[in-house]
Amino acid sequence: MNALKVIIYFSIFKYPLTKEEIYSFSSANHLSDTIQELNTLIEQKIIFQFGNYYSDVNNKDLVQRRLKGNVMAKEIMPKALRRAKLIMSFPYVESVSISGALAKGYYDDEGDIDFFIITKPKKLWLARTFLILFKKVFLLNSKKYFCVNYFISSNNLKIEEQNKFTATELITLMPVYGKSIIDSFITENQWALDFYPNRTLNTSVLADTFRKPILSTAIEYIFDNKLGEKLDFYFRRITLKKWKSKFNNLNKKDFEVAMKSTNDVSKHHPRDFQSRVIVSLNQRYDDKNKAFNLNLTMEHA
Repeated sequence: MNALKVIIYFSIFKYPLTKEEIYSFSSANHLSDTIQELNTLIEQKIIFQFGNYYSDVNNKDLVQRRLKGNVMAKEIMPKALRRAKLIMSFPYVESVSISGALAKGYYDDEGDIDFFIITKPKKLWLARTFLILFKKVFLLNSKKYFCVNYFISSNNLKIEEQNKFTATELITLMPVYGKSIIDSFITENQWALDFYPNRTLNTSVLADTFRKPILSTAIEYIFDNKLGEKLDFYFRRITLKKWKSKFNNLNKKDFEVAMKSTNDVSKHHPRDFQSRVIVSLNQRYDDKNKAFNLNLTMEHA
């Protein structure tokens, strides 16, 4: 049930897929294998086909929703690329990628533009603080087009949480800047190909080089010392203290995943989307298993 698992995953996001997309997110050896499975699933009424799109929900309106979101994604992409360039101009930022729904080709009025950022070692929290201050002062704290919620440092490129959700988010990243870092990032995260052997990262907008502004270079020079490391530690400590107070509704285990705050990682996901997706996915698997006497294996968080 290779194709079915792919369809169910994207069904959580109300996103029907084409057969080519289903194949690319599966571990099938050939597109013909995917097509054969899709035909069987349709015959058994486990999934439904609407033109070129497949879903396990019998609702053709989802196709129109997707198509509208695809158009909006193309319209907003130039702005996202400009914001990525702005982020890359900040001190200690080594790589910027578009992530989330937009990286998958979808955007709507309720969405944000999410960015995945890789920083220099021992300067992650400095870089993050500069960006957050900019957002608060110049963007009036709006994250709509400036959602900088996931940072890692370039000496810690391997993603620790290795599951269906993180693999999907990783393999659908759209790198914009930091080519050499992205190459290393891909090498360090080959585990994602165990989930998606038919996928490759979309590097169509990845720039070969980027020249930092003089001000940014000067700031990096000023804090390239023990003082900079102490400031980095300080910003991490006060941010973590604030988050523990603000998001005390999360238990310790969930907090450590959703709000991970180490020297080399900063995640700001207070809604704990990762856990929620895995729970929802397993519930859908269970529903299908019971309704159609299947044996879909559960995903781990």
